Amino acid sequence: MSLQIPGLFLQEIEGKGRGVFTSKTISEGDLIELCPVIILSSKDLKIIHETSLHDYYFLWGPEENRGAIALGLGSLYNHAENPNAYTVQDCDARQIKIIASRDISAFEEITISYHNGREDIELWFKTRVKKTD
Repeated sequence: MSLQIPGLFLQEIEGKGRGVFTSKTISEGDLIELCPVIILSSKDLKIIHETSLHDYYFLWGPEENRGAIALGLGSLYNHAENPNAYTVQDCDARQIKIIASRDISAFEEITISYHNGREDIELWFKTRVKKTD
């Protein structure tokens, strides 16, 4: 089952690409979105780094040895060091919950942490070398 609160929309952000925004105020603790996921095997996880899907997957499972592509808007939330939402994986139901960690104002971008509680994860966009023509 997929569920989104009313008022979510995508908007281009210079230097970041697309981001998820809300047109309505969201209260701390509110469920923003319930995203079904497509599970990737550990073999698929090794291959995804060579594809354009690399920027859109979550590490998945208790050992984080698999991956998941979140449907709905789930794979389009941008990272922030001080995010206003967080993710909860429900491996049994094969879904990711996006939950507000604080009140979010109307027309504010909804962000999550890509670290997911692990500061040892190096974020790809901080190390990526920009291509020049």
